[in-house]
Amino acid sequence: MTQANDLLQRLDELNDIGVALSSEHDIGRLLETILVAAKRITHADAGTLYLLDAEQQVLQFEIIRTDSLGIAMGGASGQPISFPAVCLYDEARNPNHANVAAYAALNGKTVNISDAYMAAGYDFSGTKTFDQKTGYRSTSFLTVPMRDHEGEIIGVLQLINALDRQSGAIIPFTEDDVHLAESLSSQAAIALTNRRLIEQLEVLFKSLISLINKAIDEKSPYTGGHCERVPELTMLLAEAVNSTTQGPLKDFKMSAQDMKELNIAGLLHDCGKITTPVHVVDKSTKLQTLFDRIHLLDTRFEVLKRDAEIAMLRELYEDQGASEKEPGAERAAAIRAEFAARIRQLDNDREFLRHCNAGSEKMAEADQARVRSIATYQWRNEVGEQHDFLNTDELENLNIPFGTLTAEERKTINHHIDVTIDMLKSLPWPKHLTNVTEYAGGHHERMDGKGYPNRLTREQMSWQARMMGIADIFEALTAKDRPYKKGKTLTEALTIMGKFKLGGHIDPDLFDVFMREKVYLAYARQFLDLDQIDEVDESKIPGYQP
Repeated sequence: MTQANDLLQRLDELNDIGVALSSEHDIGRLLETILVAAKRITHADAGTLYLLDAEQQVLQFEIIRTDSLGIAMGGASGQPISFPAVCLYDEARNPNHANVAAYAALNGKTVNISDAYMAAGYDFSGTKTFDQKTGYRSTSFLTVPMRDHEGEIIGVLQLINALDRQSGAIIPFTEDDVHLAESLSSQAAIALTNRRLIEQLEVLFKSLISLINKAIDEKSPYTGGHCERVPELTMLLAEAVNSTTQGPLKDFKMSAQDMKELNIAGLLHDCGKITTPVHVVDKSTKLQTLFDRIHLLDTRFEVLKRDAEIAMLRELYEDQGASEKEPGAERAAAIRAEFAARIRQLDNDREFLRHCNAGSEKMAEADQARVRSIATYQWRNEVGEQHDFLNTDELENLNIPFGTLTAEERKTINHHIDVTIDMLKSLPWPKHLTNVTEYAGGHHERMDGKGYPNRLTREQMSWQARMMGIADIFEALTAKDRPYKKGKTLTEALTIMGKFKLGGHIDPDLFDVFMREKVYLAYARQFLDLDQIDEVDESKIPGYQP
């Protein structure tokens, strides 16, 4: 009856182990749990868990435990395993049946040995050497192959020295031990395979994200750099929020899974830009399309200068013909002076339009009026047709008040967030990633409801989406690889951010954490040039009290 109760107790323990194995997410801890559980359920003093390297055709030592010697290698022990891998074949490709672990892996059979020193057909020379060095006596061996759900061998579980539960003496492994170890091995192999598959899927998923960002990067290096830096800054801010001990966010905490979800959202926050026309994304000057049309204006200026010179020469010639003598020196000087003044004016106008073409944060009304004046100059094209110096499209572009994009191009750029949301909504997100779309889709919203695409207010947004909004803006302000501007210094960027806080653009509590925990400085040290990292006087940042 005692033996039956013992078996029932071990079966219950086996069920509990199965539950524990299915809930363990870390492969290292999972392997350790497998070996420790196998030792416990068979009452073995020692054990080794090998994993098969199918490419190299070897069994790699993963976990080693010998309780009586206090030996713990691999896993949570932190002690590396120095033993060489067990080869399944020799150099002539003959199977290594002499090693019991290799034999079990090659043949898919459990091997139960009562006494290694008496066993025939297996090479235990390494075991005997170990025993001589340590004073140990390796006696009973139970070696069980581990099969996945498709019946493929993925590793070997080896238990050493079964101990009598009453006396503690070394005994052979029983048939019950064999059945229990094989059952545990089967459960463990499936749990391990599932965990590997999940990790492989996660790696594949991250690789697909990288693939999308690489495609965007190839399309536009400016956007590609942005897609890399925003998630980095978002996570720096998230970690600061997690660790803050004051203010409204002191009790807000994100788990490791929450952080992973936010990071994925950061990586995908601009995936919709893959559909944005490259000439809009990379529009570094106001007149750029497939090329910078400022060179067409250069040609027109040369035409106007040529026409002015012809007019000057014609006037000198006509004066000479009318008087049948050389024009007076004073009259000729006046004509040439007028021509020189016209050339200077055209050269100045050309440089002015070049300056306007570069774009700026704000174009003055007087400059816009001057562009409209230049637009009325008349010139003749290659077929002699007379036109205004600037056509309607050129005039509109050169008078863009902020940056280099027209209102229509700005709409095209902004449409990327709608595409991003549609793309992310179309994916069958697992439960732990259901918020990715909301986080990624909200980084252009504003706290006052004036953002886009859904004009959400602060109360309608998650903290994570608000974090991404701050990261997106700060990265854009300090980015040094944009085609139309240089990266701002920390003081310049934080001054603008402070005004955004006061204007209801960004979350005020998150901005305070951003400042107080010096998230901006941690980011700057990783991504900004030294000349951008100036000394910040936090007392002068609008809306922030140190």
